[in-house]
Amino acid sequence: MTRSTIDRRTLMIGAAAAGAALITGASGLLVPARAQGLAPTPTMRGGSNNYRPGAPIVDRIGGGGFWMTGTVRRAGDGAPLPNTRIQIWAHTTEGHERDPQSHGATLTDANGEFRLEMPQIVPAFGQPHGHLAYDSGEFETVFLRPVMSSASETSLRADFVLQPA
Repeated sequence: MTRSTIDRRTLMIGAAAAGAALITGASGLLVPARAQGLAPTPTMRGGSNNYRPGAPIVDRIGGGGFWMTGTVRRAGDGAPLPNTRIQIWAHTTEGHERDPQSHGATLTDANGEFRLEMPQIVPAFGQPHGHLAYDSGEFETVFLRPVMSSASETSLRADFVLQPA
């Protein structure tokens, strides 16, 4: 009777081969367990509060004085997404975040950047914060609710990385 022994090295090589077999595709080539590149932006809790579908594209919300800015890129390769609609709303010196006049949308430029002027954001529920949404359908919907460190700030930046729907 022949007895075989398995040492630690043999066991580790066998485990690695079994793992590789689990992540091989039909072609037999190894496929990464997770796609490399830029990960998509997750929706933030509370981001969709007082959301109004279909807010119009505007040049400015109200009297202005505060800037909401950011970029929109595609998950994975990070390519900028031009002509992408971003909706923005907030509790401001001119209205509550639930008011229609506190909502507007803008489009990104050729570099995937957006910029929209609006009234000064003021604290709501103890925090000065804005709301932004991508909701146009080609990519997964994302709602953001970035919080400002101070109500005296005159701009807020929020970047989106979108995952194709």
